[in-house]
Amino acid sequence: MIYAAMVFAWVGSIIYNLALVLQTTRVIDGVCYAYAIWKNEAGKIIHLIWNFVSLYVMILLIFIFCYWRILVVIRRQASVMAGHSFAVSSAAQIQSNKIKTSVIKTMVLVCALYGISWLPTYICILLLSLNSSLALPDSGYYASVFIAFLYICINPFIYAIKFDPVKEMLLLMIPCKKTAVQAAESVAGALPSTAKPA
Repeated sequence: MIYAAMVFAWVGSIIYNLALVLQTTRVIDGVCYAYAIWKNEAGKIIHLIWNFVSLYVMILLIFIFCYWRILVVIRRQASVMAGHSFAVSSAAQIQSNKIKTSVIKTMVLVCALYGISWLPTYICILLLSLNSSLALPDSGYYASVFIAFLYICINPFIYAIKFDPVKEMLLLMIPCKKTAVQAAESVAGALPSTAKPA
């Protein structure tokens, strides 16, 4: 499933953009007008609505659905563990609550950041497409695209900071990180067997 999703993400976006660019781009008097020449206005409006719904609204809904499912699984596992033991330890209950809180915080942060960072780009595209006489500065559009792409860079750090299982795996992947116990064991192992540590 992961490989299929990777192939779909690459191939699907390439096919989509090639089909769109080839149909709506023209070079007139040495100037390239990308995504600007549509056969009719209805097609342009339908594409704008489909683009916004499929690439903005649906992504937010997928985020919410997937995180909700993760939360349901965590709750189910906690109830199964509670059913297997007669007395649930307070440490296990605290750990379960901590994981639930971490998932909820991560879900809210990822969804809010996606919604906030991509919305200016879609608003610019909508305004420029619906009103061709509107003169928005190029810097405004490029700033909105920069903010949207900044989300892609920030997203892994959100998981690394907010989601404890990811944080633990990343800490395990750092090879030079040694704890005080590991350092003491390595020093004790280096002492000769006849020598006694002080």
